Amino acid sequence: MPASSPSSCLTRHTRPDRPARRLVCFPHAGGAASFYRPWARYADPGTELLAVQYPGRENRFREPLVPTMDPLASAVAGELLSLPPLPTVFFGHSMGAAVAYETLLRLEGAGTTHVTRLCVSGRSPDGAAGPAVRTDDEVVEAVRALGGTHAAVWDDPDMRELLLPVIRNDYRLIDGYRRPADAPLLLADVHALTGDRDPQVTPEEAAGWSAVTSGSFRLTVLEGDHFYLVPAAERVARAAMETAPPLPV
Repeated sequence: MPASSPSSCLTRHTRPDRPARRLVCFPHAGGAASFYRPWARYADPGTELLAVQYPGRENRFREPLVPTMDPLASAVAGELLSLPPLPTVFFGHSMGAAVAYETLLRLEGAGTTHVTRLCVSGRSPDGAAGPAVRTDDEVVEAVRALGGTHAAVWDDPDMRELLLPVIRNDYRLIDGYRRPADAPLLLADVHALTGDRDPQVTPEEAAGWSAVTSGSFRLTVLEGDHFYLVPAAERVARAAMETAPPLPV
């Protein structure tokens, strides 16, 4: 079973005896670290699979929600900096793509080079401007419009009451986020992935991630909506876990 300490923002889905590489996954708005648990079946014995656990959900349920990007990305970066360096890939879906990008900016700003690739899924680099305020019904409608396998939970009054504070917080965070215009180019390569019927981002918009890196860029368009990666889990997971190059000596 994956485990993490109450104070940790990282959940470990695999624990190799001798890890050779690391994949760090960032969930979407309203999502949790468990979203990436099924990816463990696709990891080779040398891959350490970690997922970021945002406050206010699962094992961090009692911790205060974080409604802005800077403290969230800074906390994740701080914990990742405490780990032994391994060739690392970041994968973030939707809001998670923005959190992964901001976390990587902080790691590279601290002088690290072991994150070799950023995989961004279901989001353009600048996103779409959201409304200043969303009512509960607007939040639920926005989530339903994205598709996915869990839209039916909003029909359950108890689940709706449980989930609304988290998804409302995350929408506030991502609606208010803007990529810094003066952000330095990433050193890491970037791989953008998206569904061909995603209502939030077109393939052309996803290709805009090419402008954030001085490294290589790759775009993959798969069949599906915003949650194309659920039915295509194996293909997406294996693309994210492509062997990272060794660290320079």
